[in-house]
This record gives sequence, structure tokens and C-alpha cells, in this order.
Amino acid sequence: MEHRKIGFAFCGSFCTYSQAMEVLERVQSRYGDVLPIVSEAGAATDTRFGAAHDFMREMERICGRRVVDSIAKAEPIGPRHLLDVLVICPCTGNTLAKLANGVTDTTVTMAAKAHLRNGGPVVLCPATNDGLAASARNIGVLLDKKNVYFVPFRQDDPARKPTSLVADFSLVPAAIDAALEGRQLQPVLLGPQEAD
Repeated sequence: MEHRKIGFAFCGSFCTYSQAMEVLERVQSRYGDVLPIVSEAGAATDTRFGAAHDFMREMERICGRRVVDSIAKAEPIGPRHLLDVLVICPCTGNTLAKLANGVTDTTVTMAAKAHLRNGGPVVLCPATNDGLAASARNIGVLLDKKNVYFVPFRQDDPARKPTSLVADFSLVPAAIDAALEGRQLQPVLLGPQEAD
């Protein structure tokens, strides 16, 4: 595999952090040069899924680098051309809305803005309870945005959470490869998940 510099950004979908950590491990072992990035919510919020400090230390252990955890630390990503691709995994409905509407007020949205200014690909791995409600419009805007790509996603629990969408985290590496080639991994919309 050609050497690539990957940014891997975590937003506050805390229930998916264990999946995202597994993907981070795979991406690190495949590409070898991964910059961990975390939103302010991810850096400061302890939840029933774990302590923020523990998640950040694990990101640093996996990547062998300090976590980018502020807007000031994320801003140089653009001028210094620090990345070949930025992955936002998980990408919350809040971050989808900010990206769709040009709002840059978090570490992750600054990383995306800084990277997009160079024409680099951004791969979104959505995890949002309102993907087929309030976030649907923002997903539509981003599907049409140049250099923005999605990890294929599906409804994760149509019976109990009919508007919730979650990406297939196992497809993140394939989505990165496709984005680096300038194409969207297909199909974007996945069928129902097989029961275990």
C-alpha cells in the first residue's frame, strides 16, 4: 500500500467508540501514519461507555501520536498539508449539520475545513439517531459536495429507532481507498443488517 497520511477524527457518538477504535487500529496498521483528532465533546465527556481521558490515551497508543483536541491544533492541517485524507468516524448529526452549513466551531470541523481547502477527500462515517429526520437534509447536501465521501450506511434499528442511521464501520478502509481514488464507495445505502 502506498504511504498515506490519514486523519482520524472522533465525534460524540459515544456508543460507537468501541467500533471506531477497532477501525482506528485497522487503519493504523494498514497506513501506518494516522493523526488522531477528537471533538471537544469527545475530549471532555465521560459517559457510560467510558471516560474521555481513557479514550484519548487509547487513540494516542494506537497512533503513537498526541491527539489533536483543539481548533488551534487543527488549523495547521490545511496550510501544512498534513493529511492525504480525513476520516470522521463516528460522524454525528451535529457534525453533519455543521459541515453541510459551513460552520467551523469545533476541532473536527476545523480539521475538515482545513483539509478541504487543499482539495483533499473527507470520508464521513455517520452515526446519528436523526439520519432520516433532521439530518437527512444535511446528508443530502454533503452527498452532493465535492471531495466529501460517505462510508456506506443503513438503518441500524428500524423498529425501535426508525430515523437512526449508522455506517458499516467495517467498510471504512474500503471507503478511504475509494475516496483516495476520487470515487464514492457503492452502494451508499445498505440493505438491512443480517441478524447475528
